[in-house]
Amino acid sequence: MTAPEAVGTTSKKVSRMPRTTKKSTEDAAAPVLPRFEAVRSPRAFEEIATQIRAELAKGRLKVGSRLPAERALAVQFGVSRNTLREALRSLEHAGLIRLQKGASGGAFISEGSAGVIVNGMVDLYHMGTLSPSQLTEARIWIEAVAVREACARVRPEDVQALKDNLDQVLQASQEGDFPRRVQLNLDFHRIIARMTGNPIMVIVMDGLLTVLEQFVQSIGDHDNAFVFASRKRFIKHLEEKNTAAAMAEMENSLKRLERGYLSRITPAPAQAKATAAVTAAAAPKTRAATKKKAAA
Repeated sequence: MTAPEAVGTTSKKVSRMPRTTKKSTEDAAAPVLPRFEAVRSPRAFEEIATQIRAELAKGRLKVGSRLPAERALAVQFGVSRNTLREALRSLEHAGLIRLQKGASGGAFISEGSAGVIVNGMVDLYHMGTLSPSQLTEARIWIEAVAVREACARVRPEDVQALKDNLDQVLQASQEGDFPRRVQLNLDFHRIIARMTGNPIMVIVMDGLLTVLEQFVQSIGDHDNAFVFASRKRFIKHLEEKNTAAAMAEMENSLKRLERGYLSRITPAPAQAKATAAVTAAAAPKTRAATKKKAAA
């Protein structure tokens, strides 16, 4: 009896081990879930968006992560499904999530899009927050950095891309296709930005050029025949990795373009009024000075 009892006891102990090991393994492999709290703000959709952003920052949500089902999220946040949908739409517009329909649909953390930044800059320009002079000035500053880095990283295929662009610009000019010419001329600078190998430079440059394209299209066709010859010289400097010459060529060309752009702008009413006020205030002093001079 003693031996069988010992065997039975041993078997009973062994049978418990797999269950303990399995539970430990499952706990270790359990995914880290986002933690949301009920919201009580009058603008609940903004607080929901803030909490989702916070979970992303903490790493509990990652690119490709699927948020809990709409009903479950509404319960966690303590809001109606309409309020939740408003929050999700705001995050979708911000490029943070993508909403997918269907049986396998839902709200997923997106990979992000530079279009959000570009669209934001366009909106600021349309609202008047960014002026044409600020736009062209910032472009000259940023382009200097892009050209410097492009010279350091230039490859034969980059040079060829710039030459191909120049050929396309010439064709658009010969055909009198102004919108196409503007687009291609700005694409020349997008190529330079890509040559830096820095996605931030690409995004910033794309934002500036997208706004600039709308501005240039709005002022209409204009003479910029000097650009073609300047671009040919620039490419030559780039091939030779002559950074100083390339930067100087680009800066001179952009400053000449800037003067041409801004000379075609009709002063805004507020600006014209301010100018008139300054002129009127200075008029008495001018007349007094004239009389004094005549008396002398």
